[in-house]
Amino acid sequence: MARIEGVDLPKNKRVVIGLTYIFGIGLSRAKKILTKAGVDENIRVKDLTDEQVNAIRQAIQELGYKIEGELRKERAMAIKRLIEINCYRGMRHRMGLPVRGQRTHTNARTRKGPRRQAVAGKKRPGKK
Repeated sequence: MARIEGVDLPKNKRVVIGLTYIFGIGLSRAKKILTKAGVDENIRVKDLTDEQVNAIRQAIQELGYKIEGELRKERAMAIKRLIEINCYRGMRHRMGLPVRGQRTHTNARTRKGPRRQAVAGKKRPGKK
């Protein structure tokens, strides 16, 4: 089983697809990594030799990609900085609302969470 950067790659998938399971590596980066490592894209992860796995690790290192923990930490720090400086985007992050100008009257359920159910017959406090 191939384990790269703390991620177990799925055994029955092609290597180019298996690498995309690593956070920060998409299809185009996976192809570049495999080209640099000299590994065929079409072989399965279970058929990789130890030398090929080491070559893939080395290629990731040489290309200087930030992946997994380092990338997650960098993204979290960028969001934390926006929140600390109280900019508009930071306020939206803090409130759990869409950050990039999407409408919130309808939609935005992913950021806002599930709808709250209205209770029938209950009046709002302070209204007469």
